[in-house]
Amino acid sequence: MNRRQILRYGVMSTGAALASAIVGRATAAQAADGLTIQALGHTCFAFTGGGLRVLSNPFNSLGCTAGYRPPNFAADLVTISSQLLDEGFVTNLPGNPSLLFEPGTFDFKGVQFQGIRTAHDRLGGKRFGNNVVWRWKQGGVSVLHMGGIASPLGVEEKILMGRPDVAIIPVGGGPKAYNPEEAKRAIESLQPKIVIPSQYRTPAASQQCDLEAIDSFLSLMSGYDIKTLSNTMTVRPDNLPAKGTLVRVLNSAT
Repeated sequence: MNRRQILRYGVMSTGAALASAIVGRATAAQAADGLTIQALGHTCFAFTGGGLRVLSNPFNSLGCTAGYRPPNFAADLVTISSQLLDEGFVTNLPGNPSLLFEPGTFDFKGVQFQGIRTAHDRLGGKRFGNNVVWRWKQGGVSVLHMGGIASPLGVEEKILMGRPDVAIIPVGGGPKAYNPEEAKRAIESLQPKIVIPSQYRTPAASQQCDLEAIDSFLSLMSGYDIKTLSNTMTVRPDNLPAKGTLVRVLNSAT
């Protein structure tokens, strides 16, 4: 699917999403039963909870995602952070999901999604354009998916992002993702209750991948509570930490 087709699909699907929200608002009360998060590789994650299935940043299998299986998750809604192929490839997704790809505030089935514009790179977006950070609350858990971001956070961006329960933050460096030091600064600024690192080099990458492995980030975060899990975890409002930040690494299946 080329750039023009993605944009056309996005506009049509966003309209469908808003229409669905109006029809289903009365029956889409958000449950606080928790949120299951599944890592599908790179910055792609699936979120299930509160009667909603969300897929973020599906990718094409090339470069840093060459060895991952294409996402096969039947979502109600897909969010993408950019229209680059490693975080905005919406061809051949199962079902007929609605799509959000632009900054702004959107209501989908009673859940408010806020897209926050940031620069994708360290050059004010001159090289890779803009990145959209997505913020929403699902299953009683507030999520901040930072997509692919390499730019420092400004005051307004910090205010819009708030203090999330779960933050998905890139850590692998390269020209369009935070390096470990930048990721740590973002964590210290936002103070999320749980951090899930993303966009780092794994055995799924090809030789053309410009990311580094997660080890440097974990070493830098050695004073935090760090655990490596399978590719799935469930977060409930009543088991979030009262203070501090947990680091949870989800191993994506290849």
